[in-house]
Amino acid sequence: MSFFARRRLFLMLWILTALLPPGIKAQGRSISFADAARMAVAASAELRNGYAQGAIREKAWLWGRRAYFPRFSLSASEDDRLSKIDADSFLKNYTLNVEQLLWDGGRTLLGRSMEKAELTYLETQLKQMKGEIAEGAMSAYREVLSARSVLAIREAALASLAEQRRILEREVELGLALVMDLAEADITLTEGQIEVLSLRMDLAETEHQFAEILGMEKLPPLAEEIDILRSPPLPVPEKVRSMAQERNPELAAARFTLAQKQAEVKYAARAWLPAVRLLGGVSLRGSRYPLTQANWTVGLSFDFSSPYLSGQFSAAMGWEPPYDRTAQMQGALSPLPEPASALNGPSAKLALSLEQANFRQTFEALGRKAAYAAEKFGLINRQRELALESLGRAKERLGLAELRMELGQLTRLDLMEARLEYAQREVAAVEAAAALLGAERELERLLDLYPGELANLSAKKTSFGGSL
Repeated sequence: MSFFARRRLFLMLWILTALLPPGIKAQGRSISFADAARMAVAASAELRNGYAQGAIREKAWLWGRRAYFPRFSLSASEDDRLSKIDADSFLKNYTLNVEQLLWDGGRTLLGRSMEKAELTYLETQLKQMKGEIAEGAMSAYREVLSARSVLAIREAALASLAEQRRILEREVELGLALVMDLAEADITLTEGQIEVLSLRMDLAETEHQFAEILGMEKLPPLAEEIDILRSPPLPVPEKVRSMAQERNPELAAARFTLAQKQAEVKYAARAWLPAVRLLGGVSLRGSRYPLTQANWTVGLSFDFSSPYLSGQFSAAMGWEPPYDRTAQMQGALSPLPEPASALNGPSAKLALSLEQANFRQTFEALGRKAAYAAEKFGLINRQRELALESLGRAKERLGLAELRMELGQLTRLDLMEARLEYAQREVAAVEAAAALLGAERELERLLDLYPGELANLSAKKTSFGGSL
């Protein structure tokens, strides 16, 4: 089954899925990163149109095989003449002609190979588009997870502040605290409420955008979560570089472009070779039906075209039963038909040289980009570890602040400040873990891996000589 045939099957499955009510599609089922990527791809009208156009172009390419088969043409004519002096004539003629390409220096085959390369390049472009759509869905997924986690942290901190404010209000009533402290606590609580409200609005907008990407009215439950304690295996930059240079879709597209330029050079080099065709024909003619006169011819034609000389030569022989034999030769030459086309070959070679240089640059740049992504992955993981250490210290500080407040060494406002500091450290840890997920996905994209496949590949420790 061809690529675009598989895509047509994909379109049929998508239509069946689209006919289901949204509640049935998402009922009782949470979606993972991979599920979100597949749903976003299925919901993309532009991608479906691209695959449909590819299927049409593939059908047109298949019909191009017609160039290898004989071409038939049928003509009919009738020539009637009424004469006052000579006898009247009523001539009828029916002719069947056939033309078969025998050899053209491989230009037809090469042309079809170039068309097939264009289809393959289109396939690569659609794969890249599919990857970009999937990447957009997973990025939105991470944004929703991060926003939900941050909102939960801020809501917990706000609840704690509200409780401390309630206690502070009671202390003011008992004369154990100042009214100024209560006013400052109210300001802190109000600022927290404003921040939580803003986070809720941002989360609602982010969830709405994510649902739009998935092609759904309401966002289904999410299976993934941000785990700040997750410590993924770290890839080796050099091994990531070699794997990216082997698998990356951008390089695959560059290879197809390079192959196309090479084919164009070959095509330009063969443009002067003649095309040899077999010609044949059968005719029936006469003045009345049934037609009683017949003849047939068979021959060869040679067509050639170069910048300095083009022409055609043909030779044919035939038989007109019962006695006559025929033979015919003709030729035509045209000097200097298109002298400027002599530059097509050097131009194609120059374009090939440029494409080879671009490919080498892209190859090396992608390797450096992949190695840097692996190093960045390690740095972001280290940032997550430092954020966890900072969170642990903030937790210790909060515990000490609670103890010192009970001993009368700190005010309740100082405790509220320590609680806000702890919440800020929690948010920093969540953001670092979310950034680590993004860096992991960036590596997977460079290596042409599905979501989560990088961790599985690293755990297997087989394809990379021990580990990534």
